[in-house]
Amino acid sequence: MSRILGKRVIHNFHRLNSASFTSVSASSIEEGQNRVIDASLTLIRERAKLKGELVRLLGGAKASTSLLGVPLGHNSSFLQGPAFAPPRIREAIWCGSTNSATEEGKELKDPRVLTDVGDVPVQEIRDCGVDDDRLMNVISESVKLVMEEEPLRPLVLGGDHSISYPVVRAVSEKLGGPVDILHLDAHPDIYDCFEGNKYSHASSFARIMEGGYARRLLQVGIRSINAEGREQGKRFGVEQYEMRTFSRDRPMLENLKLGEGVKGVYISIDVDCLDPAFAPGVSHIEPGGLSFRDVLNILHNLQADVVGADVVEFNPQRDTVDGMTAMVAAKLVRELAAKISK
Repeated sequence: MSRILGKRVIHNFHRLNSASFTSVSASSIEEGQNRVIDASLTLIRERAKLKGELVRLLGGAKASTSLLGVPLGHNSSFLQGPAFAPPRIREAIWCGSTNSATEEGKELKDPRVLTDVGDVPVQEIRDCGVDDDRLMNVISESVKLVMEEEPLRPLVLGGDHSISYPVVRAVSEKLGGPVDILHLDAHPDIYDCFEGNKYSHASSFARIMEGGYARRLLQVGIRSINAEGREQGKRFGVEQYEMRTFSRDRPMLENLKLGEGVKGVYISIDVDCLDPAFAPGVSHIEPGGLSFRDVLNILHNLQADVVGADVVEFNPQRDTVDGMTAMVAAKLVRELAAKISK
């Protein structure tokens, strides 16, 4: 019922806006949209500046993780619940059921390890009629605003997987060159234009590779892939590691060294890379996935300068009543924060 209600609310917003805009001039609409976008970017800019000043004052950090929420779900091909994920992940991080240290001993309450600049106000931007071309630009600009406040590095909370395209684009453009990407997922998300939507969550890595924002793309945990996914992988030179061969590939995947000769490494984790026994709260349930410890072994042993990351596709509307998948997503965020910060 909550899933249906969420879709209905979003639909009604846009129906109301379409009716309202018919009596307003195009120039007035554009001016209003620009003001909303400017206000949105100002919100992120000032929060990032505050967190950056704090981290610089404390000193000693070469890189510091900063959370940025992007509550976007409308580019999902099935369910839009991932739009509600960022606050649930934050709640789980700080719920008090565990201590605030990561497995490798970093203290999350230290701002030099983790800060938070809040959410891009996606719904407000969409409510004023901004299309996805401009919305993706707002997301990219928000990421760049975080990166301007050195030593902050973005760890983005999705949202569906469509957000990875504007985030990776921003990281690559800000650093001045391509990155290597470690992508953990049940799906390759590399359709050319899934269901006619170039920004579909199933097409995000096609956009990334087309744009030249990645040199290497390693996809791990794949177990739902068709002929187009494999052909697109060949087209872009993607290294696809499917679950059916994971036992053979495990030693290599648990000892990766990435990023040499490029601007760094970006990590994108779709929560459905995990077997649903560990993370049932996802839109696309695909049995036969990675264990949680498999993922942590890959992350902990990775040799790389991690310049940004995202955790996407957690769907609170499909989670267990005790918030099991929220805690899983939160743990992924905690361990990624430790990997980024130094």
